[in-house]
Amino acid sequence: MKTDVLIVGSGCSGLYCALRLPREKKITIITKADLESSDSFLAQGGICVLRGEADYDAYFEDTMRAGHYENDKTSVDIMLRSSQRVIADLVDCGVLFERDKDGAFLYTREGAHSNNRILFHKDITGKEITSKLLAAVKKLPNVTIIENTTLLDVIEHESTCFGAVVRNAAGNTEIIEADFTVLATGGIGGLFRHSTNFRHLTGDALAIAVKHDIELENINYIQVHPTTFYSPQNKDRSFLISESVRGEGAKLYGKDMKRFADELLPRDKLTSAIREQMKKDGTEFVWEDLRTIPPDELYGHFPNIIAHCAEMGYDVTKECIPVVPAQHYFMGGIKVDYESRTTMTSLYAVGETACNRVHGRNRLASNSLLESMVFSGRAADDIAEKSESQAEKAEAKTQAIGAVDLSIYKNYDKIKEEYKSLVLGAIEKANAINPF
Repeated sequence: MKTDVLIVGSGCSGLYCALRLPREKKITIITKADLESSDSFLAQGGICVLRGEADYDAYFEDTMRAGHYENDKTSVDIMLRSSQRVIADLVDCGVLFERDKDGAFLYTREGAHSNNRILFHKDITGKEITSKLLAAVKKLPNVTIIENTTLLDVIEHESTCFGAVVRNAAGNTEIIEADFTVLATGGIGGLFRHSTNFRHLTGDALAIAVKHDIELENINYIQVHPTTFYSPQNKDRSFLISESVRGEGAKLYGKDMKRFADELLPRDKLTSAIREQMKKDGTEFVWEDLRTIPPDELYGHFPNIIAHCAEMGYDVTKECIPVVPAQHYFMGGIKVDYESRTTMTSLYAVGETACNRVHGRNRLASNSLLESMVFSGRAADDIAEKSESQAEKAEAKTQAIGAVDLSIYKNYDKIKEEYKSLVLGAIEKANAINPF
């Protein structure tokens, strides 16, 4: 198979990249599972936006402070300045953000934010955004989407990427030739026992990066979400209780039903406070009280959370729910520049698998969807602007494709174990140098 641009992943970053690319480009999107099994669909809280210049300094400082000032200031500035373009594109795709009776956007607030600057759709913002992006991409005649197809390797010649080796739905290995490849493979939650991520997100692109000496950055910067629904039963993934719940007034209690921390602390600090409280109490969870939220706001903003808790036997209008921290987000990843270019020519990385240093050491709530689309859009723009004739690469591409031995990829179970070991080994090595 041949394509102009191969996008690996069908979350919001991959989809938005496809929408921003020129229509004359032949685009192929592959995804490891089905189209809705991406973490982008799971995002509850919302998406940040710079509301105006009056909020720039505060938003910038909130992002930097949450990231322990390890953020790249230029990346942060790019994200903030590009946010209104992203929101406009989403609205054009039919995304329905909550509005007041006059049609103006409603904004909410989450932990570590000094102002209300988060757009949302009930408590399923990620699903609303990603489903509308997917619908828009499906209408494009230049885009082919292939489900249940796994990235096994990139095809490299002299540090230039010419496509990928993949495992298709039938279990066969094949080559996809591409002038440009965009890695939008998501996070690493599948490597952890407790995570809000889908289990198939195992950091394959990171392992491939290690294999090809593609630079990584802050690979041990792994964020834990303070509040996920506690269940003693093993679940495929932990159900997230959105940060916006606390932003709207929910409280946290120890076993004595007394508050023990500021609920709007940055995620890493609140996680530490919760773990400390659980250790003190000798419990596996703390209590979260949603009864402090006005009923109209509770039912209007958080219907999905209410429904899940009800399924688990809890009426949030009458009782507290048990919550516990779980792995949630990955701030590190494949090192990229401001245009999302990796250290391998013609290879880009976007979304959670990339590290553009915008989040620093800890991500500010609701910056993930925004960051993913801002920098995937920049990748698309950079690809569109490439003036180098692909004919100049034809000989190198022929050599690269011809050198691929598909037989080495037949043992998929062995590859999975090898890649898991490579990622966990890289994280361990990074922790030894700069503990998180």
